[in-house]
Amino acid sequence: MSATVANLWRHPIKGIGAEPLSKVRLSRGGPVPLDRAYGVLTGDAVDTGAWQSCRYFARGCYGPELMAVTARSDGDLITLTHPKLDDLTVNPDLDGAKVVEWIKPIYPAERAAPHTLIKAPAGGMADADFSAVSILSTSSLTDLGQTLGADLDQRRFRGNLWVDGLTAWSELDLMGRELRIGDVRLKVIDRIQRCRATETNPETGERDQTTLKAIRDSQGHTDFGIRAEVLNDGEIALGDRFEVL
Repeated sequence: MSATVANLWRHPIKGIGAEPLSKVRLSRGGPVPLDRAYGVLTGDAVDTGAWQSCRYFARGCYGPELMAVTARSDGDLITLTHPKLDDLTVNPDLDGAKVVEWIKPIYPAERAAPHTLIKAPAGGMADADFSAVSILSTSSLTDLGQTLGADLDQRRFRGNLWVDGLTAWSELDLMGRELRIGDVRLKVIDRIQRCRATETNPETGERDQTTLKAIRDSQGHTDFGIRAEVLNDGEIALGDRFEVL
């Protein structure tokens, strides 16, 4: 098997904005730095200072138009863009209210209203209650796209690391295995069960594909991608080799 890193992404605000990267420096036991480092609470949810379930946050499953947000970080600042909104540049530690007001026009009125941008604990606020890097396969994405008759954007799946050269869906069989990518060793912890956010086109913010049904009908589950724990400090960059140890 000859597999390499094709794309790297992070999502500074949970559910709101994807940012492409060319390389990333990882720390043992941590997530991709600045990935899901903030989140917007909704309804009667409060900041507990600890990890919380995704159901308490604004995200693409509830508000499809959030999937069309892109992010660009520069030091303490994050710039958010959306095809229907003016660009917004904020320091998330100081300007949380601005982020909340910015997303309100594109968030469904029938959903629990977004109200507070909070800072996640050190491990980030991903959907799993442990720190990990998500790894996805471009071959699996291509295969799913062929099933649907569509060219699927990677951003539907909000992954960190995309790998070229794997056999489609074979990454789901790596539970418990150790990997080496660039300078980093990782251990695969679990598979990622998907939600309706994947049905939305990140260019338009509109639901246009039955991705969950397609995965279920073709694979017998709704899993896409894996989570892996970082075992040592090191760097991963585009083009790095992906090895199963």
